[in-house]
Amino acid sequence: MAEQTAPPESTGPPGAVSAGPPGPAAGARPDKPDAAVVRDALGVGIAVGLSGFAFGVTSAGSGLSLLQTCVLSLLVFTGASQFALVGALAAGGNPYTAAAGAFFLGVRNAFYGLRLSQLLALPRAVRPFAAHWVIDETTAVTLPQPTRRAARIGFTVTGLTLYVLWNLTTLVGALGAEALGDTDAWGLDAASPAVFLALLAPMLKSTTERVTAGLAVLLALTLLPVLPAGVPVLLSALAAPVVLFLMGRTKRGPNAGSAADGSATQRKKGELRS
Repeated sequence: MAEQTAPPESTGPPGAVSAGPPGPAAGARPDKPDAAVVRDALGVGIAVGLSGFAFGVTSAGSGLSLLQTCVLSLLVFTGASQFALVGALAAGGNPYTAAAGAFFLGVRNAFYGLRLSQLLALPRAVRPFAAHWVIDETTAVTLPQPTRRAARIGFTVTGLTLYVLWNLTTLVGALGAEALGDTDAWGLDAASPAVFLALLAPMLKSTTERVTAGLAVLLALTLLPVLPAGVPVLLSALAAPVVLFLMGRTKRGPNAGSAADGSATQRKKGELRS
């Protein structure tokens, strides 16, 4: 009788024969070439960095000087907050109110940083500089990467490309606005809300997000005629907790009813058995 050889190891059910060499462990993600990471990072950095031109035009049209516009991009470097700030100033809002709105929009970057700090594990000396690049785009490129090396490359290339282009196009936009003269006559006062909506719209993917955005717009438009400029934008943030509260009540309602029905059924069964 021929000696029986041990069958190849298989992760499938008993009796299944392996069709080839074992692949990566379950849940593991394959390595991504550095060139692919750089390509993706450059694509995001270039595409978003060019929109700095619109900010430069809008900022200059809002009354900020060329120096103020460029310093804002260099030091703040978070597009949505910058547009919110100059938009409130252009509407005649109080500078402190405009700054508060921009601050609340920028708070989300702190939560991004909590996740990225664990993923990137950068040296302490580098972290303060890297924190300046923690924005939506760098987070979106970094998080999907399969390895720490790829995450660091994606973060660095996206941040560097976007920072350089954003500031260069901000300068060009501000210079162009000064050359044009009165930006209101060209209709460029609509650039800020238009660009902001273009950045926001793709992020509204779920029904909850769309309802929250719609309620926020309704609140802002309702309060705009009766409150100082900039305040309606801050109060429109109340849309988020209102929607979450209503959703929580909606979800608890059917579940509570089902739980009560189940308890009543169990009690009836117990009575019948006894």
